[in-house]
Amino acid sequence: MASPNEIKKGTIVNLDGNLWVAVDFQRVSPGKGSSFVRTKLKNIQTGKVQDQVFKSAENLTFEDVVFKNMQYLYHDDSLVTLMDSVSYEQVEIPVDTVGEDVKFLKEGLDVKVATHNDVPLALELPRKITYKIASAPPAVKGDTASGNVTKEVELENGLKVQVPIFIKEGEKVVLNSETGEYVERVND
Repeated sequence: MASPNEIKKGTIVNLDGNLWVAVDFQRVSPGKGSSFVRTKLKNIQTGKVQDQVFKSAENLTFEDVVFKNMQYLYHDDSLVTLMDSVSYEQVEIPVDTVGEDVKFLKEGLDVKVATHNDVPLALELPRKITYKIASAPPAVKGDTASGNVTKEVELENGLKVQVPIFIKEGEKVVLNSETGEYVERVND
């Protein structure tokens, strides 16, 4: 038996004989009362998503999950194609399983895939990902007078993000994959 406090993205929970993968979670410690874990679980067999709250004192049954290192190749409207870094076998995962993280994928990105009985369940991105700026508007003299000024740029994978005004086309930047925010510029 395991505690709900051990839940993280990709954790497989056995509830009433059905397997659910934790798509999202949040630990909450209110000022009064006991702490709890608010989760978004996806049924592995049906794909149904539901919100579930577990008290920290509850006991849960976790299933074994194997994390495999894979490399992102490409995706279309319905499937994300990855390659196993060891066997070079290609694996397809539904875009729905990847969720919002699909916007951070770029060719050649190394990711971890949670699998249960060789079925891919969840994708774990690196926390920081480096991208090349595909297009950026030029900075205009006088824009910095108001302090911390940003501009929208397009990255090599088509994602649009806010970066400091001094970033130029062709430069590389690091994004936080959890927040989608600019972290730093990469100097080659």
